[in-house]
Amino acid sequence: MYAPPPPAEKERAVQRMFSSIARFYDLNNTLLSFGLHHRWKVRTIELAALRPGEAVADIGAGTADLSILAAGAVGSEGKVVALDLNEPMLRLGQKKLSGRRIGQALCALGNAERLPLADQSVDAVLTGFCMRNVTDLDQALREIYRILKPGGRMACLEFSRPPGSALRKLYDFYSFTLLPKIGTWVSKDPTGVYSYLPDSIRKFPDQEGLKKRMENAGFARVTYENLTGGIVAIHVGRK
Repeated sequence: MYAPPPPAEKERAVQRMFSSIARFYDLNNTLLSFGLHHRWKVRTIELAALRPGEAVADIGAGTADLSILAAGAVGSEGKVVALDLNEPMLRLGQKKLSGRRIGQALCALGNAERLPLADQSVDAVLTGFCMRNVTDLDQALREIYRILKPGGRMACLEFSRPPGSALRKLYDFYSFTLLPKIGTWVSKDPTGVYSYLPDSIRKFPDQEGLKKRMENAGFARVTYENLTGGIVAIHVGRK
């Protein structure tokens, strides 16, 4: 049984776990999602409705998959800032951006709860599989709202709750039984991160719960789209 760290130690524990698996992160994402995470990220960019020339912040960017897609959407006149608190993950993201010669995107260390960006400085915020890892979800949402320009958008891709009971039971079996074994075997991880991940999904707000939290942070016209039977959901809110 996974024993979560105390709230005061969550940030440090999460960063230690992600540092441990950084070099296997992309491989395990593909294996454990059966390649579906690529489609989920493409759909996130579509729902964010990015336009050429816009400024975008990718919060919890990890290895920069969403940043790469965003750079293609905003073009050479746009700007993408990939922010993450985990330096090993961010180094891999920077390597991917450099390898693709994506000059309008840069990587920087940044905490989602204390974003190093000015008020009303970006047109859109993207976040993929990050929000359930923050210590204070409401504070992170308020920070995202702060940095958005009036009329700006947030698109949040996150694991959620399949509404169907049969799929939910199958998903729970996979998440709590198979995923930890496969992920740990591939990465040789000693930190328990692949037990932490399904536990963090179960404790994160469901689709309606996250919608409400976004509205409480100030977002308007919040909608969400379920993908893969509700295993993941993309929430979009506007300032």
